[in-house]
Amino acid sequence: MKTKHTNSIGLNPERTQQLVEKLNLLLANYQLYYQNLRGFHWNIEGSSFFELHAKFEELYTLANTSVDEIAERILTLEGTPLHTFEDYLQHASITAAKGLTSAKDTVQTTIDNLSTLMVLEREILDLSGELDDEGTNALMSDYIREQEKTVWMLRAYLGK
Repeated sequence: MKTKHTNSIGLNPERTQQLVEKLNLLLANYQLYYQNLRGFHWNIEGSSFFELHAKFEELYTLANTSVDEIAERILTLEGTPLHTFEDYLQHASITAAKGLTSAKDTVQTTIDNLSTLMVLEREILDLSGELDDEGTNALMSDYIREQEKTVWMLRAYLGK
C-alpha cells in the first residue's frame, strides 16, 4: 500500500529516484555494450571467426534480455527508462566500438565493457541494499556473478 513515505512497492520515493537514475545509467551502458557485441558478431574476422561469432551472439542475446529487465525494473520503481539512442550516447560511459574485427581487440573491448558494467552494478547493489530493495539487489547480484565468470573466460581466451 502506497503511503506518504513509501511508493506502491513499499520503498522510499526520494531514495528510489536515486536508484532509478543509476539504473538509467546502467541501461544506457547496456545498450552500447549490446550494440558493440552485435558489431563484433557481424564483423569478426580470422581463425577464431566461428567460435567468436557464436560467443558474441550468445552475449548479445543475454545483453538484450538484461536491457529489458533493467527497463522493467525502472518502471517497477515508478521511474521512466531512457529510450532513445541520443539518451544512451549522452549518458553511457561505454563508447561505440567501431571498426574492430580481430579476436584480440573485440574480446578485450568486451572485457572492458563488462568491467564498466560491473562497477556501475556494484554501485547500484550498494544503493539497493541501503533501500532494502531486494528486487534490484537480486538482479544486480545475478548480473555481477555471470559477468565475473564471462570476464574470467574471456581473459583465459586471451591468455591473460
